[in-house]
Amino acid sequence: MNARRRTVLTTGAASAAALVTGCGSSGGEDGGDSRTPTASGRATSAGPGVSSDGGKELARTADIPVGGGTVLQDRKVVVTQPAAGEFKAFSAVCTHAGCIVSSVADGTIDCACHGSRFSITDAAVEAGPAPRPLPEEKITVSGGIIRLA
Repeated sequence: MNARRRTVLTTGAASAAALVTGCGSSGGEDGGDSRTPTASGRATSAGPGVSSDGGKELARTADIPVGGGTVLQDRKVVVTQPAAGEFKAFSAVCTHAGCIVSSVADGTIDCACHGSRFSITDAAVEAGPAPRPLPEEKITVSGGIIRLA
């Protein structure tokens, strides 16, 4: 093999190794929302399941009706108030086919895709085809503001 060909091959191999190393990064520096439910059904704040929304305002307590709730489609969270002063938050991603739930009415969180309904109290399935409850999201309520924990 001549010297020029060896240089080209060596340079090409080094470039390919750098490219593979860069693509293999799992640091999550792209700023995307990589939230996934853990085994407990709650989003975590470190490692896989990182919540990039931690501490950010979701809603004001005055905006969540007693016995109802609000779907925050852009955040993929639904916040409910089953009883006065009691606030809950769940993933808005339906456990059946991954659609975002569409509304909260008559004590249920409703998915328009296939008709699944979930309880506003604990997100238990009240009507299928959803196989599991919506995963709970940890929240804090302070000063009239609801935030992801």
